[in-house]
Amino acid sequence: MKDYLIRGIDKTGNIRVFVASTTNLVEEARTTHNTAPTATAALGRTLTAGLMMGTMMKNENDRMTLKISGGGPIGNIWAVANNRGTIKGYADNPSADAESTNSGKLDVKEVVGRDGSITVSMDLGLKEPYVGQSQIVSGEIAEDIAYYYASSEQQPSVVALGVLVDKDISVRSAGGYIIQLLPNVAEEDIVKIEDAIRNIEPISTLIDRGLSPEEIMEKILGDFEMKVLDKIDLEYSCDCSRERIEGVLKSIGEDEIKLMIEEDGGAEVVCHFCNTKHQFVEEELENLIG
Repeated sequence: MKDYLIRGIDKTGNIRVFVASTTNLVEEARTTHNTAPTATAALGRTLTAGLMMGTMMKNENDRMTLKISGGGPIGNIWAVANNRGTIKGYADNPSADAESTNSGKLDVKEVVGRDGSITVSMDLGLKEPYVGQSQIVSGEIAEDIAYYYASSEQQPSVVALGVLVDKDISVRSAGGYIIQLLPNVAEEDIVKIEDAIRNIEPISTLIDRGLSPEEIMEKILGDFEMKVLDKIDLEYSCDCSRERIEGVLKSIGEDEIKLMIEEDGGAEVVCHFCNTKHQFVEEELENLIG
């Protein structure tokens, strides 16, 4: 199945939903960063959440950075998304792994940790980016995102994220959904949603069975008249370029560049998001100094 996301709303305008199928892009992230199975699940959940959160922004040039810092062995997990369905990300320690739980599931909370915070930074074209933050409550990421929306945005939300890793450590299925309840939602509708969530299978299982985002929305919210507002193709893509890396080098200052020339006769800069190596010889570094 092709990776894509849908945005939907019920006829009363009180329930909005985002459902994403992200198997292919999470597998691309896994191969790019050579992640261990539990790190794959943690990074995949973060990327899936980032994509759905990114599409909530209004403008094409808006940019959102999601940072998960739980104090666990994986370190920080980063995802950078726009509202067009493009994302990139990485984990500080892609080799972080943990024993499976008693039920055989990947123990994501053990690599993420439960002592830290979620930070959401949105560059909306204003003088300063909007920054919101909340505590990590479980390390499972979905619950932590839901808590972020409740505490930082005052937005009641149901968040589900899942990554199923196959026996060969490739990504078998990945995806997620966010259901947000708007101010005038009726109490009986909240009960219906709670009952549906309680009885539904894990999102990774639904995607592994071949259900589309539309079918997943129907399975969860079939008691409501839902309308699909958008269908957005998703991809893992890094926008690094030689020009962008030159800008980074310039920002570290003339003295540091001179030190690179004297000690190494050049520089190699590796992009954290795609692992592309950018080589700069001595003459190119001198040109950056001017």
